[in-house]
Amino acid sequence: MTAVELDCDLLIVGGGLGGVAAALAAADRGARVVLTEEHAWLGGQLTSQAVPPDEHPWVERFGTTARYRALRDGIRDVYRRRYPLTAGARAREELNPGAGWVSKLCHEPRVAVGVIEEMLAPHRSSGRLTLLRRVRPVAATTDGDRLTSVTLASVVGEEDTVVRFAYVLDATETGELLPLAGVEHVTGFESQAETGEPSAPAEAQPDNIQALSVCFVVEHVDGDHTIDRPERFDFWRDQAPAAWQGANLLSWQAPNPRTLALETRSFTPNPGDDPLLVDADQSKSAGDGDLWVFRRILARDLFAQGAYESDLCLVNWPTIDYFLAPAIGADREKELAIYEDARQLSLSMLYWMQTEAPRADGGTGFPGLRLRPDVMGSDDGLAQAPYHREARRIRALTTITENDVSYEVRGARGATRYADSVGVGMYRIDLHPSTGGDTYIDVASTPFEIPLGALVPRRVSNLLAAGKDIGTTHITNGCYRLHPVEWNVGEAAGHLAAHCHATGRTPHAIHSAPELLEEFQRELTATGFELRWPAEAHPY
Repeated sequence: MTAVELDCDLLIVGGGLGGVAAALAAADRGARVVLTEEHAWLGGQLTSQAVPPDEHPWVERFGTTARYRALRDGIRDVYRRRYPLTAGARAREELNPGAGWVSKLCHEPRVAVGVIEEMLAPHRSSGRLTLLRRVRPVAATTDGDRLTSVTLASVVGEEDTVVRFAYVLDATETGELLPLAGVEHVTGFESQAETGEPSAPAEAQPDNIQALSVCFVVEHVDGDHTIDRPERFDFWRDQAPAAWQGANLLSWQAPNPRTLALETRSFTPNPGDDPLLVDADQSKSAGDGDLWVFRRILARDLFAQGAYESDLCLVNWPTIDYFLAPAIGADREKELAIYEDARQLSLSMLYWMQTEAPRADGGTGFPGLRLRPDVMGSDDGLAQAPYHREARRIRALTTITENDVSYEVRGARGATRYADSVGVGMYRIDLHPSTGGDTYIDVASTPFEIPLGALVPRRVSNLLAAGKDIGTTHITNGCYRLHPVEWNVGEAAGHLAAHCHATGRTPHAIHSAPELLEEFQRELTATGFELRWPAEAHPY
């Protein structure tokens, strides 16, 4: 078969938050960019995976890039301009449309899609940015330590596309480009002997990878909206993982990530709480005791009376964490089978909630729970893409370990300071149950920096990591994988690739030469990057 052929300065494989941020940065700098995405929506974990932004408590004031703030401001602007907000909600400067406890900006994924498309629109109309949708990487060519082309296969039966480039960024959800191009990388747990991390195992466990999840949104309205009994319901209803200490996975129970004690959560649809009183600050409270409001993405009481029949509740709970087998490293047939099994788990959880779940009034089942495929942009009401918490990770010039960010290790010194910082981030080290049978690993961290060396492979000279595939370990991935950090990583990678292409320098040269590094960092700060934390940021 013939293939479409394209040439560009920068190919960005993966249109999640890191890929979008990279495209904006590089195109703003004048580079000719090709951006690819496997799914219908750009935005990755924020949109096609439907996960509200996991952010640090100071996000409204500092600790992100200017472009990430523009994304957040754009989402709020849509609600203020187009939605029938109450006067109290409209007056709220830090509007949280879902009034969810997990984030200060819980919202519908489609709104973020529109804002992202709007941010990219000028570059698409100018021709600097070409967007290839519904494609995935399947092959790569190399010349020594450089990549020369990537072949992208259509997932909807159209022609393949071969893209040639000067630089390429892997912004995929699982580091898909790395094995195709022979880029040295690691998966799963590293050994304690290699990393020196207190929480690492004695031996490496490359197939021990965090759970993935297939999220969905429900509302609660009159009528019986019970779905057909899922094919694998009996299997999933009988599952009692070790982390659940003998209790069934399909339940209101789950381990407390910090104490590991099994706890029972509550579930009350449309509880009639005052959404303006929600204080989404996980440094004060985890907020996950009430599953309905924890990741609520639309609170009907913030809108004109009668505008909505129900709140919209996003289901992304421990009970839909899929950890029977790792998708990373599996062949394509096995990978797709794992995704289908994860979808069966999510549908089984919904069916259990509709038919068997205990209610506070002593009854069982919530048949009024109804899927919202329109909110998810899918036919079946499940997220378009699985939510991957972990990716393949490059063997980088700099590897960030638990000893660089753990509060127990670092104490009042704070996280490791990097001369080559290209941004900041903050989140607890939050590892979900994994395919090796491990339960949660939850470690307090300190506000940390993102070293440029973590984006640069040790050997390959024209590929950069632009997402969860940076030089973290299995453990530190748990705090570097969140929305604003992924965006910052991608934006820095996009700047770096465009800077290198324009100047004729290499990422390795910039990393190793203080004067070149300082020049690049000045460029970043001029465009709204924060490279250090202010004194008031603290561990939690």
